Amino acid sequence: MKKIILFLLLILGNSLSAQQITNLKQTIENSRIIINYDLIGDADKTYDISITATKDGETITPNPKMLGFDYGSVTPGKEKKIWWVPALEGRGWDAEGWVFNLKVAYNFCDMVFVKGGTFKMGDSYGSSDEKPVHTVTVGDFYIGKYEVTQAEWKAVMGNNPSKFKGDDLPVANVSWNDIQKFLKKLNKLTGYTYRLPTEAEWEYAARGGNKSKGYKYAGSNDVDKVAWHYANSGNKTHPVGTKQPNELGIYDMSGNVWEWCNDWYYEKYYKISPTNNPTGLLRGEQRVLRSGSWNYSNYGCRVADRSLNYPPSSYSYSGFRLVRAF
Repeated sequence: MKKIILFLLLILGNSLSAQQITNLKQTIENSRIIINYDLIGDADKTYDISITATKDGETITPNPKMLGFDYGSVTPGKEKKIWWVPALEGRGWDAEGWVFNLKVAYNFCDMVFVKGGTFKMGDSYGSSDEKPVHTVTVGDFYIGKYEVTQAEWKAVMGNNPSKFKGDDLPVANVSWNDIQKFLKKLNKLTGYTYRLPTEAEWEYAARGGNKSKGYKYAGSNDVDKVAWHYANSGNKTHPVGTKQPNELGIYDMSGNVWEWCNDWYYEKYYKISPTNNPTGLLRGEQRVLRSGSWNYSNYGCRVADRSLNYPPSSYSYSGFRLVRAF
């Protein structure tokens, strides 16, 4: 066994949580790097363990699929373990000479890793603002497995503006401007940079990312399997995650509540959109919403459908989900 060098970065929480990594040990066994540690934190919470690796001046984030054991969402305890085989990254790396930064933060909500890729955005049979269908490439990101719930909103903001009450219901009656205040507080509490998805990230994730099967709705061509909409909702929101997920395991990207995106809305944006990581216009009057909702027809639940509203506007059918970049 050989010892390796490892730098440890601790993110200490405040009112939401407090966490710490101790008893760090690291070794190399053949081509595999093994990192052992204890995670101190609240027993009823989960924490997010992330890692970066540096060698010869280049810093990378190891592919989560190439990492083993106690990485990502982790509960407190002793003798946690992460292993990584650099050779599996496909770049000819060996296990020698790596320096690591290990980061722990409060895991505010369940996130799904979305491997970046290229896809066709829009719908040639849809509304005019969904045309032309064009090629878009987005990078890697994490997106909320569920829409932000009322319990999560209350944990940060201390209030609940929603019309329909329930901790596991999506928070609603929140404007784009309200969400910016929420994000500012959340990022301070967790040490991460959460934000709203870009419109391109949202559609890529809704379509199933690199696992897409080309469905009309997020996870199926049968809207009732994946979405709460006007015809089946009973005129109310429903607990998140009660319908079938899409190909990436993400819930409610069709229906339940409209989801704010970060972009300014422009009807003809698809005619001028850049190919790589488009973020919308620099300024505008209204922001993009996606997904359809409990009080809207199934047409709005299509993965390509676009809607819009003014940033100060809040309604019982508008909510959001989080994105976290690397």
